[in-house]
Amino acid sequence: MDWDKFKVHGEPLIYGAMASIVLATIGIIVGLTYFKKWGYLWREWLTTVDHKRIGIMYILAALLMLFRGGVDAIMMKLQTAAPDMKFLDAQHYNEVFTTHGLIMILFMAMPFIIGLMNVIVPLQIGARDVAFPRLNAVSFWLFFFGAMLLNISFVIGGSPDAGWSAYFPLASLEFSPTVGNNYYSLALQISGIGTLITGVNFIVTILKMRAPGMKLMKMPMFTWSVLITNVIIVFAFPVLTVALALMMFDRLFGSQFFTMANGGMDMLWANLFWVWGHPEVYIVVLPAFGIYSEIIATFSKKNLYGYTSMVFSMLIISLLSFLVWAHHFYTMGQGAMVNSFFSITTMAIAVPTGVKIFNWLFTLRKGRISFTTPMLYSLAFIPIFTIGGVTGVMLAMASADYQYHNTMFLVAHFHYVLIPGAVFAVIAGFHYWFPKVFGFRLNERLGKHAFWWIVISFNVSFFPLFLLGLMGMTRRQYTYSAETGFGPLSMVSFVGAIGLVVGFVILVYNIYWSTRYEPRDTDGDPWDARTLEWATKSPIPAYNFAVVPNVKTRDAYWSAKQDKVPLFEDKITKIHMPSNTGKPFILGVIFFIAGFSLVFSLWIPAILSGVGILIVMAAMSFDRDHGFYIPAEEVIATEKKLRGETV
Repeated sequence: MDWDKFKVHGEPLIYGAMASIVLATIGIIVGLTYFKKWGYLWREWLTTVDHKRIGIMYILAALLMLFRGGVDAIMMKLQTAAPDMKFLDAQHYNEVFTTHGLIMILFMAMPFIIGLMNVIVPLQIGARDVAFPRLNAVSFWLFFFGAMLLNISFVIGGSPDAGWSAYFPLASLEFSPTVGNNYYSLALQISGIGTLITGVNFIVTILKMRAPGMKLMKMPMFTWSVLITNVIIVFAFPVLTVALALMMFDRLFGSQFFTMANGGMDMLWANLFWVWGHPEVYIVVLPAFGIYSEIIATFSKKNLYGYTSMVFSMLIISLLSFLVWAHHFYTMGQGAMVNSFFSITTMAIAVPTGVKIFNWLFTLRKGRISFTTPMLYSLAFIPIFTIGGVTGVMLAMASADYQYHNTMFLVAHFHYVLIPGAVFAVIAGFHYWFPKVFGFRLNERLGKHAFWWIVISFNVSFFPLFLLGLMGMTRRQYTYSAETGFGPLSMVSFVGAIGLVVGFVILVYNIYWSTRYEPRDTDGDPWDARTLEWATKSPIPAYNFAVVPNVKTRDAYWSAKQDKVPLFEDKITKIHMPSNTGKPFILGVIFFIAGFSLVFSLWIPAILSGVGILIVMAAMSFDRDHGFYIPAEEVIATEKKLRGETV
């Protein structure tokens, strides 16, 4: 065996990262052993099928990945802060910007969104869990071990280095001979299968498990956004999975799908990638629209303006998202007619998006607005996202795109779309739903400090990129000379990035401070909110609702409070719950081993792992576990305890 291919040679930075990973792992093992928490970890978390706990694990993983992706971003900003910097060499810069893009989009934004939808959607529709709780656990563990597989590439074998879009022939074995892009193809396949399963699970959950009386047009807007998002996932992710499988065959078995010889076609990869890649933008942005809709309506004390038009706008956006992929490569040789078609479809997306912006503004009009932390993020989103949208229309013009293409203008544009359109949204949703999950609010004063640091620093960091792009600075450029004049604006951008770090540190400190000192919520509805998730107690009991609610109107909980009508009319009876199982976790571990073996072409362990996967899947298929019941007496006792009554 050639052990050299496992080693990552490089700078003290790499060796420091290796040492920190080893020390962190030892620290976790020692801590769990010292406090005797291995059994608790296995029973309550690793084997859980509870949608709330799975959602929390998604969010924790996303926060971890936010830290990793943030460190990558700081390294890039430092490297380009001044002319002729030597902090990173060209190869490491390539690896850092590649993993930054992958981690932030696929392993931070998406899991954060999926975590929130796991926690909130079953509650918003009055369900006790998702339709397939065990598949939900499979989804999480496939995502998690896919993410871990990509992350270990940093210290074992080397990271992918062809950009997050991995264009061929750059990503081929000829131009990228390390195992980095093997990691890319396998880690994304494993986590992508998990995401696809999530898509199926949530479509079935929303369509089949809504509370009595909750028609489609009475669903909360966040649930609508999640339903449409999961439809996009089901149509888009198989394309990526097939493309990654073909990439794997090219790199591991010498096939020629994306080569420039023997009948291969490198542009086939570009087309397949963006057929998935552009809908992917809406997979993270549409749930954000749903989060903002809930927050703006709650803190304006008004119904969401234009509910029906909001729903149809999202449906139109989801349809158009599959008709715009070629705008990512206007300059790659297709004719004027093709460019014109994709230019028009791209600009057309601005229409339903604009409808939503006006709906939020009209919701705010004459509202009794409370400037809470989640509301501040929602208000900041509107103008910043609009700048991202307007510059998107500029880029949509094919003739003008020849000027902007591959410049920092494009980088500024998509950060002005994705940071307010995803990052602000998940932070806002995190603050908004935190008391529902944990039973206490995050501190408002610290939350607002973090907000101002993050929003101001974001603009300081990314607005200069528009100007740098117009000056001709290309993206993925690891160094430049002083004569280019890029230095001053690049330094301003770096200073903004440091401010963002300060903002996120305050946010993390807020979690610690609030956990220790913030008063506990007693009624489960700290925001005087509108939708069903606030109708149950906080923290949420395992069964969600002691009695399934009867829904009569849109914003059912708000109407029940205003009209003094009961939401829960049935008697408490025994409640059926699914049993925990360790098989999804074991399946994820075996997928990880299989992926790692394939990355390094270790065929025997790869084949054995494949057999193991089939055995675990068969065991899950023939599993006859029918769950268990919580007796009515226990449910009544739990409800009294949550109300603060003596049991």
